[in-house]
Amino acid sequence: MIHRDPGQRPAAGIRGPMACVPARCTYSSFAFVATVAASGVAHAADPATALAPTVVVGTTPLPGIDLPRDQVPANLQTLDSRKLRDAGGVSLGEAMQRQLGSVTVSEIQGNPYQPNVNYRGFTVSPLLGTPQGLSVYLDGVRVNEGFGDVVNWDLIPKAAIASMMVVPGSNPLYGLNTLGGALVLQTKRGDTHPGTEIEAEIGSFKRRTLSVEHGGSRDELNWFVSAEGMKEDGWRDHSSTEVGQFFGRLGWKSGGTDLSLSLIHAHTDLIGNGLVPESLRRQRDEAIFTHPDQTRNRVTMLTLAATHWVSDTDQISASAYVRRTRTRTLNGDLNDDYEEADDPSGVLNRTATNQRAYGVAAQWTHFAGAHQIAVGASHDRAHADFRQTAQLGNLTGDRGIEAAADAEPENSLSGRTRTSSIYLTDSVALSPAVQLTGAVRYNRTRVVNRDRLEPGVPDNLDGDYTYHKLNPALGLTWQAGPALTVYGGFSQGNRAPTPIELGCANPEKPCTLPNALASDPFLEQVVARTFEFGVRGRLPGELQWNAGVFRTTNRDDILFVGTSTSAGYFTNFGKTRRQGVELGIGGTSGALEWQLNYNWLRATFQSSACIVAAHNSSANSDASCGEDQIRVGKGDHIPGMPEHGLKLALSWRASPDLRLGAGVVAYSGQYVHGNENNRHEPNDEFGGRGELPGYAVVNLSADYWLGGGWTLFGRIDNVFDQRYATAGALAENPFTAAANAFEPDPGHWRSEQFVAPGAPRAAWVGVRYAWGR
Repeated sequence: MIHRDPGQRPAAGIRGPMACVPARCTYSSFAFVATVAASGVAHAADPATALAPTVVVGTTPLPGIDLPRDQVPANLQTLDSRKLRDAGGVSLGEAMQRQLGSVTVSEIQGNPYQPNVNYRGFTVSPLLGTPQGLSVYLDGVRVNEGFGDVVNWDLIPKAAIASMMVVPGSNPLYGLNTLGGALVLQTKRGDTHPGTEIEAEIGSFKRRTLSVEHGGSRDELNWFVSAEGMKEDGWRDHSSTEVGQFFGRLGWKSGGTDLSLSLIHAHTDLIGNGLVPESLRRQRDEAIFTHPDQTRNRVTMLTLAATHWVSDTDQISASAYVRRTRTRTLNGDLNDDYEEADDPSGVLNRTATNQRAYGVAAQWTHFAGAHQIAVGASHDRAHADFRQTAQLGNLTGDRGIEAAADAEPENSLSGRTRTSSIYLTDSVALSPAVQLTGAVRYNRTRVVNRDRLEPGVPDNLDGDYTYHKLNPALGLTWQAGPALTVYGGFSQGNRAPTPIELGCANPEKPCTLPNALASDPFLEQVVARTFEFGVRGRLPGELQWNAGVFRTTNRDDILFVGTSTSAGYFTNFGKTRRQGVELGIGGTSGALEWQLNYNWLRATFQSSACIVAAHNSSANSDASCGEDQIRVGKGDHIPGMPEHGLKLALSWRASPDLRLGAGVVAYSGQYVHGNENNRHEPNDEFGGRGELPGYAVVNLSADYWLGGGWTLFGRIDNVFDQRYATAGALAENPFTAAANAFEPDPGHWRSEQFVAPGAPRAAWVGVRYAWGR
């Protein structure tokens, strides 16, 4: 959470009484007075709370007339650029895991820029095949890509992020994919982040990072630019990574009008070696299963945004964007068609995906007495051109793939999505202490697939589907005292199947991800409903606390069912549920700033179904299921979701020049994929426990101001060199346990547990030079 001294300049995207534009202070001052009045006269009677900071936050994708945080019926979490920096970590995923409650990260790809970010049991990931349950917005633009709703974390310029807010629940205002929540990012501006800064860092894994940022303003103009580059060899075999990110923003602000034009360009080359068999990891932590596993991304995104105060009580805002994304992958895999020694043992799967996305949005917000109303509309289009080839080869001694044939085309697909939405929200003060907020959004999505490899052939990839849904939300807040707020609410969201999911939905024709597709049976859209209740408040000594419960139920969840180590298909699954408890407390005491978060999560299946899990020891044990299938029943835990999470973040200003930081991230155990029925038990034929143990990781950091604008900093991750895994799956290992050589007889292949190992102890040191700040 953000708390701010009344006179402190707010970060971009966070507005308050001190952030009013010239000639528009009338409304901001009124909002501040109304907020104080809603807290009751006890504020004036209690000196400890009379000067408590007021924080206002945006409640819609586009900028509008914001609400005081205490009037929002949800457990919002916010981070500013300082806290993102203090969190450490090379990627946004690492920073979120260390600072935000109910957030976990699964390192399934084994690359820090390709994390699965989980929040309240829902996931947003760069990996095709992962059910996407969170939406991500950057400066009001949804950045989930159209082809699979994935989010490429490596293409978001971390150095340019001014603030981050997590909006929990199935909030319909944030559109598709907001099943468990939305992540809202705002970039820096020259008038809020002036000055110049250069930072360089070096350390473990031969990681080298260099970043530059500059912001400023003159008269009505403001500007901000940032550039960041990173190279490393990685800590696992064959795992080098290279990332380059650029962000530029030019703004014009006069009176009640604010215009900005921003550009993002990023080019990355990532190696993510994925899961590794436990038998292989026991010999070498750095070991990988097969290689290469390369993803090369490039994006260019241009955004034009504007806000204008029509009067002291009316504001209009609008945005338009265009985005071009290019992705190339090269994956060395086991040949799923291998049967005997004369068959090629490996295959090189290549994909080329070119995506074009563009959209427009507009919103009108109005303050009328006790009402604060916002009406908006948006239209987004995306086109993906997807091509895939397979090149047969043979496994080498180090488990690479040596090509033995020409590449053959596997798929060529054109996928288009079009989404039109309108929404309305009204927040009304029923009394000085009670605020009622209602919202509704209508989404209409059309998904069109065209098979370019086999046009006109029956059972090809052609498809044309339309989805529509009206989603409501209703919430209430009651400021029961000067330092106590009670809230509760209901919300509903949906997501439509993507072209990749519709193109890989036939269980008779499993496909390889992120690769081959098959004929596309119809999939239902996912609908999520969330109930949330909680309390939050302040304690003496600038302490803030929160406690809440939530329950989200999904109908027609879309799951990826694996049929082999690298293949599977998408299918609807009746009902799933995520419910839990969130507790948090933190604040500032003298030179010490601290935050403690705990969450309990129960993510379960709420329907019964048979799914393929050939490497689960209980496969074929249910007569009502088919070959190699298990029965998942109501109450079985969803894999990959730890039940308990605990986070502690400390920042101690030891002297005016020295800051020391420490953090602890701890999770309980979790079931692995392939053990959806939670009944796998190891035996002579099937290895692995079917679950991963809990773990705790301690990180340290320090900053020392040298004077003259220079700062020396360093950090140590995983101080005690904890050996842990963040995700796992039951799969088949074709390599011998003793020599790690390929076993030519498939009858001797062993089913065992594969894991995503966490990084070992590592340290970095750097220097920062800043002026004009």
